[in-house]
Amino acid sequence: MTEISYLWPLTGGLLIGLSAGLYLLLNGRIAGISGLAAAAAGLTDYGGCKLALGFLAGVIAGASLAAAFIRQTEIVITSSPALLIAAGLIVGYGTRLGSGCTSGHGVCGLARLSPRSLAATAIFISIAAATVFVTRHLIGVQP
Repeated sequence: MTEISYLWPLTGGLLIGLSAGLYLLLNGRIAGISGLAAAAAGLTDYGGCKLALGFLAGVIAGASLAAAFIRQTEIVITSSPALLIAAGLIVGYGTRLGSGCTSGHGVCGLARLSPRSLAATAIFISIAAATVFVTRHLIGVQP
């Protein structure tokens, strides 16, 4: 890898951390994407629907700008739509069950040294590793 190849992940990580920190400092709320998506859809008691919509629009705009200026990626979907829908529902259920997602627990919660976020992150990383092991080594499915 060249030195420039480390620049993009570093910049992205800094921007994620900065936006999450500013969201917490200025709004007093955790910048977890699942919670923001629920607020944007009106599924929570939190009244910050416009703020949540703005944050999500910024995430999408930032990703779009990065894709436009950094490199073009080719997206190829190799799984069946039914499998993707089932996986999405399972992830959504786990997100609600765990009161947060990777961004809420893994980025914001760990940065605040939250024991609950440490436990949640350890669990979902362990489950993800076990899923990859089972699908690749026991079942034989390759990406």
